[in-house]
Amino acid sequence: MQCRPQNRALEERCVKECLAGEKIICLCITEPGAGSDVSNLACTARDAGDHYVVDGNKKWITNGIYADYFTVAVRTGPPGSAHKGLSMLLLEKSMPGITCSKIECMGVWPSGTTYIEFDGVKVPKENVVGVVGGGFKQVMYNFNHERWLLAAQASRMARTCVEESLSFARTRRTFGKFLIEHQAIQHKIGEMARQCEGLTAWVENITFQMNTMSKEEQNRKLGGHIALLKLSSSRVAEFCASNAMQVLGGAGYTRGGKGVKVERVYREVKAYAIPGGSEEIMLNLAAGQFGFVTRSAPDPRDKAIKALQEELKRIKSKM
Repeated sequence: MQCRPQNRALEERCVKECLAGEKIICLCITEPGAGSDVSNLACTARDAGDHYVVDGNKKWITNGIYADYFTVAVRTGPPGSAHKGLSMLLLEKSMPGITCSKIECMGVWPSGTTYIEFDGVKVPKENVVGVVGGGFKQVMYNFNHERWLLAAQASRMARTCVEESLSFARTRRTFGKFLIEHQAIQHKIGEMARQCEGLTAWVENITFQMNTMSKEEQNRKLGGHIALLKLSSSRVAEFCASNAMQVLGGAGYTRGGKGVKVERVYREVKAYAIPGGSEEIMLNLAAGQFGFVTRSAPDPRDKAIKALQEELKRIKSKM
């Protein structure tokens, strides 16, 4: 938590309880109408003197149904303030006006994915995390670590698919020989392993840089690289899950038994391709940070027109 000096008591209480496993905290950013487009979040926090009144909805919030604390991105600025009007507030489950409804997802069933409604929730101003108006920067900086973590998880999932495919192919017999002896299966598993090795090396490379750079330097330099890493990790995991399913056949399509891990990865792979920024958003982000996006150059005629307007004003003032 990035708390101001006067909020150290809040930090001490909340962080210690959560790290000790006594309480659960969740991060509430995504809304029904905005996710990666953080600057257009609509959940509001109206200034009411010594407290804020929070109104709005959050959706697809991991751990929301279990949470005791909610770190919520809210709009404290006026309408149209975009990213400059965002702040982070810490809400507590005991505060009246908070309603949580579990969302049933295709995969990652224990995630506690939740739809949360805030209806006139009164939040003390001492519960501001960081500074008022600094929420956008906090969200953006958090995204780097979140996306790195998702990439590391997806990398492990992909490798699990390789391991399960090898294990199955070495024991399953078809047409008088082990499955692994068929060239088509060797090619499938070989390509899965090739992609896994490249992804693992990339994860380790980014991890090394994160451990040798300051937080400020990471935020400046690694955003685009981590975005591409996350994109690649979900695509490799999806490729490996699909091919592992083909290697295992019916066993992979069955819940339980020899294919239990592959079946689960196949269901859960989209939880790494969409949350934390979709694959398409990751490409857009990287392109922008690497300077691939060309912005229209100013029309030289605009400067001439402006100069002419200024000259006309000067002439009129002398008349």
